[in-house]
Amino acid sequence: MNYAVIFAGGTGTRMNARTCPKQFLKLHDKEIIVYTLEHFERHPEIDGISVVCIAEWIDYLKVLLDKYRLKKVKWISAGGSTGQESIYKGLNAMREDIEEDSIVLIHDGVRPLIDAELISDNIQVAKTKGCAITVVPAIETIMLVNDEGQIVQNVDRSRCRVVRAPQSFVYKDIMKVHDNARLEGINDIVDSATMMTRAGFKLYPVTGKPENIKITTPSDYYTFRAIVEAKENSQIFGI
Repeated sequence: MNYAVIFAGGTGTRMNARTCPKQFLKLHDKEIIVYTLEHFERHPEIDGISVVCIAEWIDYLKVLLDKYRLKKVKWISAGGSTGQESIYKGLNAMREDIEEDSIVLIHDGVRPLIDAELISDNIQVAKTKGCAITVVPAIETIMLVNDEGQIVQNVDRSRCRVVRAPQSFVYKDIMKVHDNARLEGINDIVDSATMMTRAGFKLYPVTGKPENIKITTPSDYYTFRAIVEAKENSQIFGI
């Protein structure tokens, strides 16, 4: 069985959106979080979805689930004080309901430009190797700086990858790592891939498409809009 944890607990301060959190901003009268959820809802290999949401917006999320007939969302949890805590809550909500050897795809609610192929690839690699981390090749020159802010080393970009989402794991493994982190009082690890590396797990890449961006700033939103409209035009005009 395969499940998705979609975390949408951020307030989106960098978006400068005064009316609502970034995951509830609309494009063509549809919320960003809905675009994201629809990919998992429609994927035949996804058996259920756990969503982590800002507590004050859970009722609105439920309205959207009903409006867009998102039937695979089976668990809704209030977000935590950090991203790590939010993911934990999304995972923990499923603890009594799914088998330990299930595959869980952890994904940002504000990464709506994924596709079915990426979801399938994550599931396949996680099943065969124990985990799957979505990446894209680094295309810019990368350099390291020291504590004084000086550039000290050029990094071979052919060996560099930018980590994105989904990040996919065997449920019992990712749950155990989160449980151990909480016992150690650790609550600020940036993402699940970093947590698993810290715990000694080997990570395996799945190459995604460059447009799988996280919508964090206004420019990200405009990029999202341009890509969606380009895809719509290609379907309409056959280009």
